[in-house]
Amino acid sequence: MEPDEFASQVAGVAALAEPARRDLYLYVVSQPMPVSRDQASEGVGVARHTAKFHLDRLVEEGLLDTDFKRLSGRDGPGAGRPTKRYRRSAKEVAVTLPERHYDLAGELMARAIDESGQSGGDVVASLNRAAAERGATIGGQAHAQAGSRAGRNRKIAATCAALAQHGYEPRPADDAIVLANCPFHALAREHTELVCGMNLALVGAVVEQVDAEGLTARLDPASDRCCVVIDTEPAGR
Repeated sequence: MEPDEFASQVAGVAALAEPARRDLYLYVVSQPMPVSRDQASEGVGVARHTAKFHLDRLVEEGLLDTDFKRLSGRDGPGAGRPTKRYRRSAKEVAVTLPERHYDLAGELMARAIDESGQSGGDVVASLNRAAAERGATIGGQAHAQAGSRAGRNRKIAATCAALAQHGYEPRPADDAIVLANCPFHALAREHTELVCGMNLALVGAVVEQVDAEGLTARLDPASDRCCVVIDTEPAGR
């Protein structure tokens, strides 16, 4: 997760820490239609000016959207001014520490199930193929960012940056890169062999696409980190 994205997510969560603001948010999102300030203040039992302050803060944080509508249902002269209304925004807010990417795991598993259902093939093999395809995409982007003339160190840095963006928390360690975090931690605890295979396929494809001399991904499970380690010793040493 990039620093700006992390800051935005944390700010969104922090905005809901204030009790009145949280109550207003929960009230708005529980209604079938957008609500006005008056409806929200009455529904939660706070003063109108308090509701206005907190609702507008939720809009600033991207948690609510607004529109304007004449509640009288009439148009033209004498119909009155449009009323500002609030509704849930499309923004999704979730902060997990360490960073997790269960959405990616779910996407890859769904693709694998679809493929194996259509072909009659092995679902685990389909999962590893889906993971490798995603890893190849990530690695290809990292290779492009490093540049076609990039040296080995720059390619290693690009590999680490790409894996960091997906929650792996790469750390240099002697002749290896240790991945300090598993983005699929809870799944890996319950389905270790399945998830470790998926991790190896994804990370291995990233490494292959970046094409830095001496980088190879291998399984080396441990309880406090990802099951995949990347060896960095150049060939011929």
